[in-house]
Amino acid sequence: MSRPVTVLVVDDSPTMRGLITAALRRDPEIEVVGSAADPLEAREAIKRLNPDVITLDVEMPNMNGLEFLEKIMRLRPMPVVMVSTLTQAGAEVTVAALEIGAVDAIGKPAPGVPATVAFAELAEKVKAAGRSRVRARSDTPTAPPVDADYRPDPKHILAIGASTGGVEALLTILTGFPADCPATVITQHMPATFTKSFAARLDKVCTPQVSEAEDGAPVKPGCIYIAPGGETHLEVTGAVPRCRLIRTETVNGHRPSVDVLFDSVARSGKPMTGVILTGMGKDGARGLLAMREAGGRTLGQDEASSVVYGMPRAAFEQGAVERQLPLHRLRPAILDLCAANRADQTAA
Repeated sequence: MSRPVTVLVVDDSPTMRGLITAALRRDPEIEVVGSAADPLEAREAIKRLNPDVITLDVEMPNMNGLEFLEKIMRLRPMPVVMVSTLTQAGAEVTVAALEIGAVDAIGKPAPGVPATVAFAELAEKVKAAGRSRVRARSDTPTAPPVDADYRPDPKHILAIGASTGGVEALLTILTGFPADCPATVITQHMPATFTKSFAARLDKVCTPQVSEAEDGAPVKPGCIYIAPGGETHLEVTGAVPRCRLIRTETVNGHRPSVDVLFDSVARSGKPMTGVILTGMGKDGARGLLAMREAGGRTLGQDEASSVVYGMPRAAFEQGAVERQLPLHRLRPAILDLCAANRADQTAA
């Protein structure tokens, strides 16, 4: 058995530190090596204990979690899992933290929700963080600009799936999309309150229109749709493609599920491209294979640039991925596959 993942718990609330510690100690593959009440204590504890992973509260005295995270990612990049309140303000800060470089996030227990339920996924998120590749943002190469002659195929549907590390990956790809980008549907594993904030953040920094998907919304070029977290899966349906939100059980432990989205696009009969990005587990592998078998083009993020090479690995090993590329090369490759001069390569 490999050594346990060592964790430092950082939260100003003694009660919350106790709940997080108890949730993590139930997993024999995790060792909580210490705790800290604020960033100043945490800084000394990091030096002394050298933990593999930090769980970090957003709101703390002396220095808030976001400021502390920025210092960590600049001076000593390491895996951080944010622990946030499930309020709108908490969600906005958490999305900013994921953009800075936090590996993942989980919500604190809402009133009336037992900590065992709220933190059910915490141990898996921490273990995935312990296996992740974290680097300073400046270490990531930038993608080349979009070709001025780029013309999208108006019938083309682009479907993207991501999980752990996906916020930063999606920002890298989508912030360079042109205003007339292909109709794009995305499932990113996130809690419900976080997806709305993430869509709003993307809408501010991207040229195309970005929104959280609504049931019945037309899927059209120049628009990017983010699957809502929590209670529904996102599908694409209809001769004139539209978003459909369905309330069914979790798939691969997730709702929304990447497989559900990819399967629906595979059935659409439209020209299509599927992309699977960083994330733990195997969600999306089967659906991406269905897209490829239906004539779609498929890409996967490579191991070296993935924060967690789980979902892309599973898809690649199943034969679902045509090409694996580093993150900075994915955007131009995606747009090339979705361009008008590629329309004849897939079913209309």
